[in-house]
Amino acid sequence: MTRSLRSTALFFAFALAGSAAWGQNVKITPVGSHPGELCAQDRAIVFEDPTGIRILYDAGPTVTGGDDPRLGSIDIVLLTHMHGDHLGNVKLKAPGAGSCPNSERVPAPNSTTAEVVAAKNAALVTTRAMAGFVSKKVSDIRGKPLPVCPPRPGATTTFPVKEACTSRIDLGGIFEAKAGGAAKGVEITIVYASHVNDAPAALMSKEAQQRLKADGGIEEYGPATGYVVKFSNGLTAYLSGDTGIHSEMKTVVRDFHKANLAVLNLGVNPGIYISAAHVLNELVKPESVIFTHVNEPATIDGKLLPKSRTAAVIKEVKASAHLAISGRTMEFNGDGACVAGCDK
Repeated sequence: MTRSLRSTALFFAFALAGSAAWGQNVKITPVGSHPGELCAQDRAIVFEDPTGIRILYDAGPTVTGGDDPRLGSIDIVLLTHMHGDHLGNVKLKAPGAGSCPNSERVPAPNSTTAEVVAAKNAALVTTRAMAGFVSKKVSDIRGKPLPVCPPRPGATTTFPVKEACTSRIDLGGIFEAKAGGAAKGVEITIVYASHVNDAPAALMSKEAQQRLKADGGIEEYGPATGYVVKFSNGLTAYLSGDTGIHSEMKTVVRDFHKANLAVLNLGVNPGIYISAAHVLNELVKPESVIFTHVNEPATIDGKLLPKSRTAAVIKEVKASAHLAISGRTMEFNGDGACVAGCDK
């Protein structure tokens, strides 16, 4: 074989090896109240990077706690804001308990978020204000303080970590995570969400509850947030959190981060049911969108209810639309296209 032929062969071998690694898929599995459905209280979603890093997005009220077998291993826990249906002031009594419109839940005195962080030895990634509140709950469970994730803030954290830990970043901050031995990592950026961010009174101290009651106020923990997660295969996912429409959906999420998958929380408050089509068609412009947080029983037997508010939104959306069906694993390639497990 001539030198030129050998060089050509080596070039194509490396190119094929690189494209194979780049072509691995991110697995996305919603964890809702009723298997095979998208129900009113469903929030939690697990993302699995091709390198093995597993991320839980907003534990909420449809996990049974830190020991929920549906979660599997969890490396990172994300929290967008402090409302009980995201922080998890209650937890699911059992998968399928209650009805799709109103699942059966029991109190979670330390929050489902804290329970999962403690049980899974996971990294809590959220703003410092929210991390402070949740860290206290995790410390109460563990019986010792929750340390800051190694190494110093602003550097890459290697997983699995030795013990549960917390980030120290804020709006616009980046948390870099890499599985041990992996060539590529996962980059998590905290982005803005237009929403109130008060904590549930049931999870606050009695003193705080009395103070707030006396003044008729609420306790806010900084801005509500979303995330942009850049996975090792090139997929860039915008996790909206609860939010109204805002300009950074275009300037930050689309123009800067170039998100090709949107995971959009629907809901009446703060009005995203009304603006969702414009958000997706004109501002974010993703290749695909996953709808979650629908605040209604959106399916029956896994099929979208044609008269649901969710169905009305989907009719107006140009991107490939998918539902966050509990227990159904979808796989997305680096271009933002769903290539396996997708609802049709």
